[in-house]
Amino acid sequence: MPVVVVANPKGGVGKSTMATNIAGYFASRGHQVMLGDADRQQSSRLWLRLRPAEARPITSWEVGEGQIAKPPKGTTHVVLDTPAGMHGKWMEDTLRSADKVIVPLQPSIFDMYATRSFLDELAHHRKASRMQVGIVGTRVDSRTIAADKLQEFVEALGLPVLGFVRPTQNYVHLAARGLTLFDVAPGKVERDLEQWQGICRWLDA
Repeated sequence: MPVVVVANPKGGVGKSTMATNIAGYFASRGHQVMLGDADRQQSSRLWLRLRPAEARPITSWEVGEGQIAKPPKGTTHVVLDTPAGMHGKWMEDTLRSADKVIVPLQPSIFDMYATRSFLDELAHHRKASRMQVGIVGTRVDSRTIAADKLQEFVEALGLPVLGFVRPTQNYVHLAARGLTLFDVAPGKVERDLEQWQGICRWLDA
């Protein structure tokens, strides 16, 4: 059962948007998906409550302070949304279960250096050899100098950049309805789906 953890100790980088859309992608592929919310703001759990009954099902678990509940029976894929400032035993327990870690990162010098220690910690984690880590640039135009700087920053760490996700109201409008890019007609979000191709290939690998 693959477990994808979406993590970055820096707040406001789009972790919940990334986590919900990954869950939506897996569900669109016919998998039995659980979206766990370890963030105290419970953004992903709120999103699940907004999800319409006719949408492909995504289940949840209860997450308590200092513990992680088990996925519902029949779950084939797990996506875990995590809080800003995750550290210590809580981070250790979360990473212990991870097969893949996606780190959303905005292309600003402040965000990059605030995230660097976390990326270094992932690289030296005792499970590092069995845990894949990928970076997704969020709220960025891939044609900009900022995107180039992000690429340079991450390549220096030896990590793959899976893609760049543009700032668009599509994510805002879909989230308000409990939906993802993968729940609507492709023609409505064509440009965004193109940006997710590299992310999806990495998730499926």
